[in-house]
Amino acid sequence: MHVPDGFIDAPTSAVAGVVAAGALAVSLRGARRELDERTAPLAGLVAAFIFAVQMLNFPVAAGTSGHLLGGALAAILVGPCTAVLCVSVVLLMQGVLFADGGLTALGVNITDMAIVTTVVAYAVFRGLLAVLPRSRRSITAASFVAALLSVPAAAVVFTLIYAIGGTTDVSIVKVATAMIGVHVLIGIGEAVITALTVAAVVAVRPDLVYGARGLRHKLRLRVNGELVDAPDAAPAPAAARTTSRRTLWITGLVTSLVLAGFVSFYASADPDGLEKVAHDKGIDKRAEPHHSSDSPLADYGVKDVANARLSGGLAGVIGVGVTVVAGTAVFWAVRRRHHHDASPTSTGI
Repeated sequence: MHVPDGFIDAPTSAVAGVVAAGALAVSLRGARRELDERTAPLAGLVAAFIFAVQMLNFPVAAGTSGHLLGGALAAILVGPCTAVLCVSVVLLMQGVLFADGGLTALGVNITDMAIVTTVVAYAVFRGLLAVLPRSRRSITAASFVAALLSVPAAAVVFTLIYAIGGTTDVSIVKVATAMIGVHVLIGIGEAVITALTVAAVVAVRPDLVYGARGLRHKLRLRVNGELVDAPDAAPAPAAARTTSRRTLWITGLVTSLVLAGFVSFYASADPDGLEKVAHDKGIDKRAEPHHSSDSPLADYGVKDVANARLSGGLAGVIGVGVTVVAGTAVFWAVRRRHHHDASPTSTGI
């Protein structure tokens, strides 16, 4: 659902940019509370994983494909404020390096793909957990529903933005019907990917999943007919916990590299939901060439590499590498700033 340059007029794009900038400022402050020394590296990895999976377009209807948006997945894994930053880092890398999503439309894309999906998904997720038993199955089920609803919500918001600042005279009713219809189908794919990923991480390290915090209930035993609290188990050694985090991080990075560098070659070549609707309804009549169209990585290929498989694979690997480095740097900086602000010396105590 990357909006190109020319779909939305300049005033509306500027307003969306202001909204996006404000949300990013709020998210930076919120991320300081969400991140700690354990989850800051995970946040960078989540951004890289979203980048990789977004390269895997899957067919959803005749001549149409879809891909992960990632807001729901990131919000559940690392928290809603950090999620907005994660998806925004991905969108920035895609726009600047890969000519995917207009640069003048970056504010629109952040508002729609990062903010809307995260807010809707996390609100649905927390609402479901409030009424479901606190278990791993509930986490997975809530993740599925939250991700499913977040995608058509983004389609609705795009339609509203287009109704305000669209550059072509197209029936908004027809745009809304087409956008919501195809993105409900894309939402199913988003839900499956999100639920499977969350379930996999919760299975090995539930303590690292933001949405699963407090999942474990205190164990109770029946003694002489009465229920009593079981003694707390001894915590795992710090070295073991560190090794487990390192193993999870390496596994996630390798998975991202394989998905972007190899599996992406087999992704659907059909246009995604927005591209298909734009072409069918005439939204793309005033689309503009991308400002980064001369990038050596434009269109997810490496310039001057003739072999399509090798070119796309190298571009995917480079994208994952750049995103994980940029994301990790951002989240470590946010974490260090929080640590500095919270230290006694910084408050004059």
